[in-house]
Amino acid sequence: MQVYLYAKSGHTIGLEATKRCAAVANVLKEFDPILCTSDFRAGAFAKDLLGVRRYVNIDVVRNLHNIMQKRDILIYDTPEANDAMKKDMKEFCTLVYGIDSEIEGIIVDTTIYTKQENPKLEKTIFFGDDDYYNIFLGLVNESEKFNINLLMGHYFFLGNEKIFDNHFSNVIDEEEYVVTIQNSKYLLTASLQTALESLACGNKPVLFKREDKIYDEKLISELNLPIIESNNLKDLLEKFDTSINEYPIISNFNIVDLENIKKEIKEKIDLYKRLTQQ
Repeated sequence: MQVYLYAKSGHTIGLEATKRCAAVANVLKEFDPILCTSDFRAGAFAKDLLGVRRYVNIDVVRNLHNIMQKRDILIYDTPEANDAMKKDMKEFCTLVYGIDSEIEGIIVDTTIYTKQENPKLEKTIFFGDDDYYNIFLGLVNESEKFNINLLMGHYFFLGNEKIFDNHFSNVIDEEEYVVTIQNSKYLLTASLQTALESLACGNKPVLFKREDKIYDEKLISELNLPIIESNNLKDLLEKFDTSINEYPIISNFNIVDLENIKKEIKEKIDLYKRLTQQ
């Protein structure tokens, strides 16, 4: 009986689901889980930076049956699963957990995103892992140079870093993602997952909304996370500075407890082992 996690990922989607699934995989590491990502690079990112040991590429969730066996356990984070697909999953698997349904709440790996007493970077901007429609690139091309760190996105187009060098004082490679989130005292990001990781590190993120993304408005409101919007980078950074000076008290930052799920999985695996060894 194998534990699988499936994360929808890719150059038009980003890595938010991958980051959440990697955090869950690390909680369940005693079961040697396998992370399945839609894009091979997402799995490599999770292994290199997020502690995931095993990963495979599965382009769409409906193809999981090509590698899974009946009675395996599945945890998934994807908008692909419709009601019929969920019904099939439950019939095929011993246990099925959907992130945002059976697993609700903030998912951050606090063994990776640890609090730093003295963050080395004052201010950093991280648009997200993807910019397929060149939204951020368009903002940058119309702007001057700013004294702020820029953390590159994992799926940013090759060669864009040369453009960013002309507009930001320090451009940080995506391979430095974790250490940059840990060490950025103030973070301006369009990724809610990254903002949550920043909060786990004891830092102060500000969220700016991308026009091509959907956000968990309820969670943002419950956290009292500051939000800004603008189609002009200079204006965006000015609003960022204002938000820093008026930073609110963050409330209800409670990372989901996965111990009950871990216990349930262990019970099923132990039972399966006893039955198959008789």
